[in-house]
Amino acid sequence: MITHEPNPLYVAHPDRYKTMKFQRCGKSGLRLPRLSLGLWQNFGAVDSQSNARAMLRRAFDLGITHFDLANNYGPNFGSAESTFGNIFKQDFLPYRDELIISSKAGYDMWPGPYGIGGSRKYLVSSCDQSLKRTGLEYFDIFYHHCMDPETPIEETMQALDFIVRSGRALYVGISNYQPAQTKEAVRILRELGTPLLIHQPRYNMFDRWIENGLTDVLKEEGVGSIVFSPLAQGVLTNKYLNGIPEGSRAARAEQIYLGDKDITPEKIQKVQALNKIAESRGQSLAQMAIAWTLNNEAVTTCLIGASRPAQIDDSVAALNNLEFSADELAKIEAILK
Repeated sequence: MITHEPNPLYVAHPDRYKTMKFQRCGKSGLRLPRLSLGLWQNFGAVDSQSNARAMLRRAFDLGITHFDLANNYGPNFGSAESTFGNIFKQDFLPYRDELIISSKAGYDMWPGPYGIGGSRKYLVSSCDQSLKRTGLEYFDIFYHHCMDPETPIEETMQALDFIVRSGRALYVGISNYQPAQTKEAVRILRELGTPLLIHQPRYNMFDRWIENGLTDVLKEEGVGSIVFSPLAQGVLTNKYLNGIPEGSRAARAEQIYLGDKDITPEKIQKVQALNKIAESRGQSLAQMAIAWTLNNEAVTTCLIGASRPAQIDDSVAALNNLEFSADELAKIEAILK
């Protein structure tokens, strides 16, 4: 005899908004949680869907209302959106209006000249495909994933404007654009009547390129930002305090985003020194690294990744201590230089 409900409905935690911090995105009316969940890795066809479901549930229960996708997240391309779509239909449909769901297009997605870049043809087609995979009627934010030097920026921005006006998305964003390109995108979109909501750049203690002009543009123009890779692909955790452990991401030959060339003895020394500061703050190194990105006033939200629910709990705990003393910031600067 069955003594339990075989298909229990997911009911979100009633206290999910009690502790999560939210911040206004630029000069818009939209507020985003200080942490957002990225589905770049661990949500593909090769990954456990039950684990993906557990991570999405845990994130929402902790007040993370923003889930970030892209057309080519996987592997294989598109499978992260399909995974999310399956879970959304089962668990999150009743909560659609509490969620910010974003996707992107720009990098290679399908063969031929229309499966990459910034053309109107590619962006609109890709957005339609992403909506089908996720089962959504619209995205809250749709991004151009990377600047395309072969397509006039006017065409790309006109495509984003069309995507909003046709009801496919509520807001538009850009990712990996340089400062001058961002300023031009802001100007064009403003003239079209679809303001640029947000920029998604890579940013962490070891990759601070946005401080060389981009953050100034974002603040001047009233554009928000969602920074990705706050842990530098795991380098800013305790995993590499004593070098590269066997079986870690950096030790895998097929891993193209992080390798042994990124974990030098000099960098390990810096990580060890940063870890001492984190310990003095009562935080893990990963928690301090997340808090450090949010200390930049141009940053609206930090995009975290996870391979299991407990990592989401650990990241959210970073929000318990976001303040840095002048002395702590000076010590961090000295280590990073």
